[in-house]
Amino acid sequence: MIQVTRLDLADARVLLEGAKARAGDIGVPMCIAITDEGGNLLAFERMEGGKVTSITLAIDKSFTASAARKATHDYGTASQPGAPAFGIGSAIGGRLMVVGGGLPVLVGGDCVGGIGVSSGTPAQDRGVAEAGIAALEATL
Repeated sequence: MIQVTRLDLADARVLLEGAKARAGDIGVPMCIAITDEGGNLLAFERMEGGKVTSITLAIDKSFTASAARKATHDYGTASQPGAPAFGIGSAIGGRLMVVGGGLPVLVGGDCVGGIGVSSGTPAQDRGVAEAGIAALEATL
């Protein structure tokens, strides 16, 4: 039998609030998605002014980070021409994201979910995702 640790809705809200606070600090309204360890959507918020096109991107970044247990910016590096995962961005019907802003949420070394952020630059998206994770870690 396998025991699985996963995010619950309260955890998802902490991640969202931490990310939103950072997005507010940098003045960039974001779309923020939280998924469980299997890539299933738990929570989503489009901040006032978040880009409509970023809705799907944030969800897919979170899906990639949690289901593949890897940061999307790492896939970006590995998917360049000549790199070992070249072309992986077209995998899974194009859902596998290779742009920064998706991070796995790790607790005790286990991936318990993911956070995906979109509407800023890849660096801004990643920083906002990191702030969400930091907020959760502060509660553990």
